[in-house]
Amino acid sequence: MKRSRFSEEQIIAILKEQEAGMTTADVCRRHGISSATFYKYKAKFGGLEVSEARRLRALEDENAKLKKLLAEAMLDNVVLKDLASKKW
Repeated sequence: MKRSRFSEEQIIAILKEQEAGMTTADVCRRHGISSATFYKYKAKFGGLEVSEARRLRALEDENAKLKKLLAEAMLDNVVLKDLASKKW
């Protein structure tokens, strides 16, 4: 997945600019993002503080690692069951 060119801190600062009273179009123009991107950021990071966003990123990374470990374990399980079911 392509990484954002903005960090979580920068995205939260952009969202706070709009909340402070700037129009969405002005914020998007100033930072060079589309309105769709702005609303995607708002859906994901709206109402979060910087520390909460960092914690969210850490949890997402940990979740991805755990999913990968689970997939590998399930694959090993399937291989072992296949070997056990064959007659020697």
